[in-house]
Amino acid sequence: MENHKKHQQEKTGHSKMDHANMGMKKSRRSKMKHDNGNIPMGKAGHDHHKMMIADFKKRFWVTLILAIPILFLSPMIQKFFGYEFLLPGNSYILFVLSSVVYFYGGWPFIKGFIKEIKKRSPGMMTLIFMAISVAYFYSSATVFGLKGVDFFWELATLIAIMLLGHWIEMKSVLGASKALQLLVSMMPAEAHKVEGDKIVDIKLEALQKGDTILIKSGEKVPADGVIIEGASYINESMLTGESKPVKKDIDDKVIGGSINGNGSIKVTVVNTGKDSYLNKVITMVEEAQKSKSKMQNLSDRAAKWLTYIALAIGFGTLAVWLLLGYPFVFALERMVTVMVIACPHALGLAIPLVVAISTAVSAQNGLLIRNRTAFEESRKISALLFDKTGTLTEGDFGVTRVQSVNDKYNAKELIRLSSALEQSSEHPIAVGIIKKIKEDKTPVPTVKNFNAITGKGVEGTVEGKKVKVVSPGYLKDANINIPEDAYSDAAETVVFVVIDDELAGYIALADEIRPESAEAINTFKKNNIKVFMATGDNEKTAKAVSEKLGLDGYYAEVLPHQKVEIVEGLQTKGEFVAMTGDGVNDAPALAKANVGIAVGSGTDVAAETADIILVNSNPKDIANLILFGKATYNKMIQNLIWATAYNVVAIPLAAGVLYSKGFVLGPAIGAVFMSLSTVIVAINAQLLRRKIGKK
Repeated sequence: MENHKKHQQEKTGHSKMDHANMGMKKSRRSKMKHDNGNIPMGKAGHDHHKMMIADFKKRFWVTLILAIPILFLSPMIQKFFGYEFLLPGNSYILFVLSSVVYFYGGWPFIKGFIKEIKKRSPGMMTLIFMAISVAYFYSSATVFGLKGVDFFWELATLIAIMLLGHWIEMKSVLGASKALQLLVSMMPAEAHKVEGDKIVDIKLEALQKGDTILIKSGEKVPADGVIIEGASYINESMLTGESKPVKKDIDDKVIGGSINGNGSIKVTVVNTGKDSYLNKVITMVEEAQKSKSKMQNLSDRAAKWLTYIALAIGFGTLAVWLLLGYPFVFALERMVTVMVIACPHALGLAIPLVVAISTAVSAQNGLLIRNRTAFEESRKISALLFDKTGTLTEGDFGVTRVQSVNDKYNAKELIRLSSALEQSSEHPIAVGIIKKIKEDKTPVPTVKNFNAITGKGVEGTVEGKKVKVVSPGYLKDANINIPEDAYSDAAETVVFVVIDDELAGYIALADEIRPESAEAINTFKKNNIKVFMATGDNEKTAKAVSEKLGLDGYYAEVLPHQKVEIVEGLQTKGEFVAMTGDGVNDAPALAKANVGIAVGSGTDVAAETADIILVNSNPKDIANLILFGKATYNKMIQNLIWATAYNVVAIPLAAGVLYSKGFVLGPAIGAVFMSLSTVIVAINAQLLRRKIGKK
């Protein structure tokens, strides 16, 4: 018998959700600023981001409009195109227009520079500020007597292009958090509360645990709860990734944010607000997006060093060209171009944008990431250890045989006494036994002194008798012989009924193998991943399932603590191990594995020791997880390579290494290339959405 995991929860009064909440941080919907390289999350961050996009858009259009007369009146442009149009006080007009461009259009960069200096962490904004400030103040000085040529036109085009690049890039960033915002917006504003014979519409915030609500056809479910009247099909696709509507009847749970089908239902509210499933998903996604993995730390360090290198090369370029005897304005232009083109914008965005997209899209598909590093390292998985029930199999047990081993208790009595122990458990075996007694329409007796025997079964006093429903392992430890006819050749799970310390009989239950399991295992094998199964079931059942699915190996009659030993054994052989389990009794093994995956958690989303939580128990989800982890890592590498290689090539060109060949890269063209590299990184990150689809 697989472990009666839920019994222990009943005994202690904690569900998996309660247990896990200790490990959950409070939701922090902070206004995370774009200019520090983070992706804003939560409603406040989302609204703040939209305001920033609108601000950049407005500043871009104003700057672009002002850039037109600046270009037209610029002596350098007139000379280049061979025309002459000089107004009285031409240079002063250019100065005034350029001052507006610098202080209005360039304000986001000036403000960003001040923040970076306050933090003592110069970065992208510092480089842009240095570039535009040198251009502006030098050009202004030429208006008021300094010998030299102004380049107000390059200042105007530089700021316009920078604003355009930021505007486009920020729209891409906003797209990254859209999936999360869809989750945020899924809750309705009101609920229909049932008060006696009346239905009263109340605000969602006023809803309390224990309230009864009516959910009409086609409406969103306003809170987590349990159906007490009616039946319907519920669309949970945005929450779990399961595309088919799920049939829900009396006593079934519904999740806030899901959409009711064609039937009206009455629901007792179980969780509201911060305790709701949807809020826990949002919080978990936010935390995952804020957390930094090894890859992101590498990217941040690279961007920081690039800033220092760019500043050094920029001032070095100025010094070298001056020492070579070139005009100050030429040397200054080279320095400005280096600083503009070396902005580590693309590098700073390369990882956070992929993180934001992958985490939000994963959540839409029932993959909740708690540990970013583990998710990225899922590409290394070489061995996968499955818990059998509910993952490789349906987890929907049906009683196939009930056999008494003496004359004291018949089959009906064995089921009746066993059901007393199983009535409050959600374990699949318990559900199968209760389903059987309901079919027989037999009343379930009460139980006293209930106790869970860790990993081996349950016990209690029923009608004055000491009743135990246990696994084969318990019988071995108690030196009780297992009947020879207990196991058939079928893939059955057998539990034994012990009454007053004497074996009274056994109950055999069958659990169908999931149709998706074979397809998932083929995917693993194509990716060179070995698949093993650990189960509390007997040898015959384990072997039958293993052979049918073509597994690389199996472990039968396993207790929870032995799963840790199995994981350690595989790691000793050099395997990078992923463990799948329910997140409670399997916690030690999940913690020991290189990647811990809690499966079948349903609405209990926060298994404390798992790195990744799969809302459904479908093995195809695990295949999707590993493939998506690989795709995410590849996108990060692609973005890092592009952002780094671009700078390696562009900085020497900006410094003027090909000047002798007649090639000169101006600041405005440098700004185009810098913005283009950022947009390429953003678009490449968005392509990640194609790597995972609704099931």
